[in-house]
Amino acid sequence: MVARYERIAAELRDDILRGTQPVGSTLPTDAELAARYSAARGTVRQALAVLVAEGLVGSRQGARRIVLGNSRSQSFAELHSFAQWAKANGYTFGGQVLRQRRRPAGGAEAARLGSEEVLEVLRLRTLEGEPVLIERTVYAGWIAPAVEAIAHDCGSITQALYDSTGLVFAYGEHLIDAVAAGAQDARLLGVRRGSPLLRQRRITTTQEGRPVESSDDRYRAGSVTFSIRNSIGANPLVRQAGDLHFGA
Repeated sequence: MVARYERIAAELRDDILRGTQPVGSTLPTDAELAARYSAARGTVRQALAVLVAEGLVGSRQGARRIVLGNSRSQSFAELHSFAQWAKANGYTFGGQVLRQRRRPAGGAEAARLGSEEVLEVLRLRTLEGEPVLIERTVYAGWIAPAVEAIAHDCGSITQALYDSTGLVFAYGEHLIDAVAAGAQDARLLGVRRGSPLLRQRRITTTQEGRPVESSDDRYRAGSVTFSIRNSIGANPLVRQAGDLHFGA
């Protein structure tokens, strides 16, 4: 059963995404929203907290809440996979393993993952049916058998590993920069060779700090945007959908 605050959040979210409540506008007060939805103010505040976490609404003590954007974002204060982010935002997503092999770990890989043998996986990810991301992931040897058992067209490796082994990706370190598309990247993403790609390099560990994977992820330009909203109280890094137009 969907909680009351989730239903209120969904209605307000729809207003923002449709433009009924445009960027820069102020939301009604808590009392006004409580009256509109015949709900307690605490329930309304829970709903608004959801929209604040998604980056749609700004919250400042003593002031009316302001609509900050009309695309939902994922805070990097929380660790979410591409599939989890896409699903939360209502996008159709997919994935396909193009190559997978075990091999000896290189020196840097052995140091990062604490493993002499690793599983190397090349995966192409799609959003709304369009190729948007190439993942070159190297898994530590201890988790390799579980990854190999997952279907090659699985939409979420993170979820599949949780379902099969109980593994939770708890901590991540991310480095973000831009690179030029090589021949393979250009072919897989449908862009010209040399086109700019947004690269995210990450290392992920378990709750206990055990390394799970090291990955080089390359996004097609315009498919996603990484942005930061700063304040004196918090400086979250968030990922949000870009301006890439899909289909006709």
